Amino acid sequence: MTSPHRIECCPGLTMGCGMSDDGFTELSAVASGLADMYRPSPAWRGSPFKWVQSLPPGRRGAVGRQLFQQWARNQGLQAETHTSPDRQIFVVANGAQVQVKLSTLWRNGFYRFQQIRDRDFDFCLFLGLSPQSVHAWLVPKEVLDVHVIGHLGQHTGAGASETAWVTVYPKEVPGWLEPFGGSLERVHSMLVSD
Repeated sequence: MTSPHRIECCPGLTMGCGMSDDGFTELSAVASGLADMYRPSPAWRGSPFKWVQSLPPGRRGAVGRQLFQQWARNQGLQAETHTSPDRQIFVVANGAQVQVKLSTLWRNGFYRFQQIRDRDFDFCLFLGLSPQSVHAWLVPKEVLDVHVIGHLGQHTGAGASETAWVTVYPKEVPGWLEPFGGSLERVHSMLVSD
């Protein structure tokens, strides 16, 4: 038996969920007000990458590796996924160990490449998917050591040591990042010349 002030959220149970009608109504109103802020941008309608936005972060990472691996193979490069002893997953492309970081374009016009760790790899590929374009930078590990790892902490600011992130506006690429791509064609030329 439920009190008249409880919502029957779980039919058949003898105990209600404890949320009053007023609480549900109030929270529903707040959620409705926030919904517009979180609706997908109409810019993604018709994009072949729209589905990627709905994936959780771990799946996005797997998709990023699969996209890069298949693209590299289509370019005639050797490319295989490899898991290191410390459980980091890389794509080995033309002999180079590549950590892949995928971002879709955020509503404010930037990419955010996350969970960059100080591990043993040759390059980190920043793969950015926009509704109708792709951006890519193949950054040597030693460059990340100078500009990102230990400098752009993801969870606790610049002092963070476990993970880092990089925010890139495709129209205003940081000077240190410019030499390492911008396009998949440039990434290809870097992989074949390495």
